[in-house]
Amino acid sequence: MKTKTAEVKEAVKEDREHLLELLRQMILIRRYEEKCSELYQATKIRGFMHLYIGEEASAVGVMQALTPEDSVVATYREHGQALARGVDGGEMMAEMYGKVEGSCRGRGGSMHIFDAKNRFFGGNAIVAGHLPLAVGIALADKMQNKPNVTALFFGEGATPEGEFHESLNMSALWQVPLLFICENNLWCMGTSIKYHSSNPEIYKKPPTYGIPSERVDGMDVLAVEAATKKAVQHIRDGNGPYFLEIMTYRYRPHSMFDADTYRPKEEVEAWKQKDCIQRLQGYMGQKGWLSDQDLDAIEKNVAAEVQRAVDFAEAGTWEPVEDLTRFIYSERRES
Repeated sequence: MKTKTAEVKEAVKEDREHLLELLRQMILIRRYEEKCSELYQATKIRGFMHLYIGEEASAVGVMQALTPEDSVVATYREHGQALARGVDGGEMMAEMYGKVEGSCRGRGGSMHIFDAKNRFFGGNAIVAGHLPLAVGIALADKMQNKPNVTALFFGEGATPEGEFHESLNMSALWQVPLLFICENNLWCMGTSIKYHSSNPEIYKKPPTYGIPSERVDGMDVLAVEAATKKAVQHIRDGNGPYFLEIMTYRYRPHSMFDADTYRPKEEVEAWKQKDCIQRLQGYMGQKGWLSDQDLDAIEKNVAAEVQRAVDFAEAGTWEPVEDLTRFIYSERRES
């Protein structure tokens, strides 16, 4: 069924400190991503990179409902989820630099962020390829009687793939504790959803597998938080998987290599008018919970955190050439 923003907000217990923290996290993700873009253009970061700018409310809102024992599985546009999950910004920046101090020793790069201590399992580059992995993680938790939830992020571009339907089917059949999170930003690379999905209302598909679903305003962090808490409670109560379609928008092109000639400029500007950061700032201002001094303090704190991440990556070390085949081939052991 469809849940309206005004209705799901009732599940959030609002207080000033909590909203300030939500705002800080969203601003951190945006400033971090802006710095990544700058560093990429300076060739400090190489390879492929996909920015999350515009979608910050999705990652930040979802993470409010998760515990440290829960698992997060994401796509290659994962910097925002990683930061919101608690992955160290310095380790992630070092990873993008290709330094040994990176979360994967510099071998994964932007598209393959992984951090076991935060149970952050990707960065996965193959569209829809990580959905069955998330089903497996959730199934393992169920078989071990662990009260954990697996949060699975993917884009609407994954929904026409076979793995999407197979994962819905098996998760419902096995009643695994899995939260499907479709971040629908309307554009699968350069293709509008209306050209690759016979039914662009993604949230209407999971109920055919017996999975309850909701569509959420992804530019409203409070709506995302409330809907996620409701979904996670459903799962923790032993009722099986749940599906959220989060309607959001990326302001930047699909990747740093993308000329972005396919989207109408008017559409991009219209979505920017719904900006999640500005929206929360306005809401807090109306309640008298945000001053210019508060905002300045957040920006200074975030700027220092981003600079710390850059400094950490710059000071990192390159892996020696002798380790080129390390972790690729297993070592033979004498019996």
